[in-house]
Amino acid sequence: MTMAIPDHLDLAGRIPLTPARLPVREAVARIAGRKASIRQERLSGIHNPWGHGIALTDPWAFLELCESDRVVEAARSVLGADIILWDSELFAEAGRYRAFLDQHREGRYWPVAPLAGAVVLVPIAGENPVPRAVPLEAMGPAALCGLADAEPLYVIRLMPATSRFVRDPAHPANRACMEEQVLVNYSNRPLWLLSGADRANNDLVSGFASAVPVWASGAMPAEREET
Repeated sequence: MTMAIPDHLDLAGRIPLTPARLPVREAVARIAGRKASIRQERLSGIHNPWGHGIALTDPWAFLELCESDRVVEAARSVLGADIILWDSELFAEAGRYRAFLDQHREGRYWPVAPLAGAVVLVPIAGENPVPRAVPLEAMGPAALCGLADAEPLYVIRLMPATSRFVRDPAHPANRACMEEQVLVNYSNRPLWLLSGADRANNDLVSGFASAVPVWASGAMPAEREET
């Protein structure tokens, strides 16, 4: 589980380099206030501290929510004991996710083999939001019953750790995602084992670092000759 940082650190009057954790509701409120200027794709993987969400908010706050007992217990009711977190996405308005479901897009971009999983819906507006886990195959507009279209909705995508996350960019789901959501690349996303054990030998290492520019991947020809 991610360790929470205390709100107040005794640093003998010094300013901490790492700020106190931003509460999720406040983080969501700030994004909702800017929703007209933020492209939806930038809110994909918002829990990932090494993703582009870092420019918008505090990803650690969302990661802590994904790892919370409430979310994990809801997911276990659908997936069983072995669970991997591979994506989450904030929708500033639940109506936007409803439109996403109307277009049958949930599941289209899942590079999971065999395809299986659960979507955990977390309505953020309330004081104590209750996560709702829905099997992927049952995910449709009806699953949003009772949620107001104007309210923010946090969507957490989980897979059973008995399936394999396919990182090959040529996988049909990855290709469809990169063609239809040009700022999203699931093939290099980090995975978190939330519960149980990884039963499918998934790559749980990739993605836990900032991307290195291609030009920095090797030495210059002159440097190679000297060595």
